[in-house]
Amino acid sequence: MIKKILFLLVIITTTHSAFCQKLSRTERKIIRSIEANNSEAIDFLEKVVNINSGTLNLEGVKKVGSEFSTAFDALGFQTDWIPMPKEMNRAGHLFAETQGSQGKKLLLIGHLDTVFEEDSPFQTFSMVNDSIAHAPGGNDMKGGDVIILYAMKALKENNLLDDAQIIVAFTGDEESTGDPLSISRKDLIDAAKRSDIALGFETSTGFNYATVARRGSSGWKVEVEGKRAHSSGIFSENTGAGAIFEMSRILHEFYRDVKGEDLLTFNPGTLIGGTFVTFDDKTSKGTVFGKTNVVAQKAEVRGGLRFISEDQKERTRDKMRTVVSNNLPRTSATISFTDSYPAMGPTEGNKELLKKLNKVSLDLGQGEVLAYDPGKRGAADTSFVAQYVDCLDGLGTMGSGAHTPEETVNLKTIEALTKRTAILIYRLINE
Repeated sequence: MIKKILFLLVIITTTHSAFCQKLSRTERKIIRSIEANNSEAIDFLEKVVNINSGTLNLEGVKKVGSEFSTAFDALGFQTDWIPMPKEMNRAGHLFAETQGSQGKKLLLIGHLDTVFEEDSPFQTFSMVNDSIAHAPGGNDMKGGDVIILYAMKALKENNLLDDAQIIVAFTGDEESTGDPLSISRKDLIDAAKRSDIALGFETSTGFNYATVARRGSSGWKVEVEGKRAHSSGIFSENTGAGAIFEMSRILHEFYRDVKGEDLLTFNPGTLIGGTFVTFDDKTSKGTVFGKTNVVAQKAEVRGGLRFISEDQKERTRDKMRTVVSNNLPRTSATISFTDSYPAMGPTEGNKELLKKLNKVSLDLGQGEVLAYDPGKRGAADTSFVAQYVDCLDGLGTMGSGAHTPEETVNLKTIEALTKRTAILIYRLINE
């Protein structure tokens, strides 16, 4: 894979001059600024990667936010740190804005937090070779944040932001969203309502792909009760099936009767059952007590649901409710749902944005950009604003091993992706 990427980049470099004629004089100046600043961009990425900013490391998230805030201040952006209520146990968000009335009003979305908490095995930024660096959180998604920053720097150096409205929104809790969403995503949604277009810089799915649709995410929990009794009486009219057999029925019928729609998935992540059960949602740890000669009286399962539209989500929930209601003898069951990320559907507006990005990429000699399969992407902050603005996501850095200690970022792609971003933004704010 690495050899393939490097080969692609050689092709891009050797054909660059042939495609420069498709760029305006101003666009060529933007490109030169990005090339001059690329080494600095990589140094900045190393600096912020080396600051642990796991979602629950509130001081670490704030420190990364402070580094970006200083950098955006230097570009003339108005920066604002938005704290979250103490009881939410989330650090807050960094917003940076430049105001104007020219062209499209843009919202650029990133996040400061990573999955690597303070007590996680944490590797600092280190080079694997001249192209690849080990960088926990560098691919997901501090690299995307750096692309935004240095695209803005190139535009600023060429006096191209003077009358543009651009809002940069870096959330501090994308990896574990603060609850309630009405507070943790209020500022992001408010920014979207003042914008025309949102561009998300989550991890790239490939140099020649972008995201026009993301599936939404919802949690679900099934709780079952059976009659506690001696196991010799199981299946009898007086004792019934017990909680664990009823839970088994429910999960089997979910698999048999509910699955099947395109882009719909649901996964039971934890399952406990016995005489007594407890589960701590904050730590995702549970305990169970039971004996083989006692019919189980409790069972609980928790899972996730992925969907491409609100209609699909609600239709699936109704099917699951129906399954849960058809109980085995002497058992009862309930299902509950929690909303997390809404779906970002493949709208015509999103597809038009992809066409514009594709034109930029072709003009840069970087090849065609295609829509990535939404069934292979997770949820992200762009989904929260999709109902208000046209969106494009997956514009961040390339790498591998996201969410693992082996996470890497491909440094050779940062310059090319920053060029693509800056030219796209320049064209949008001049429409």
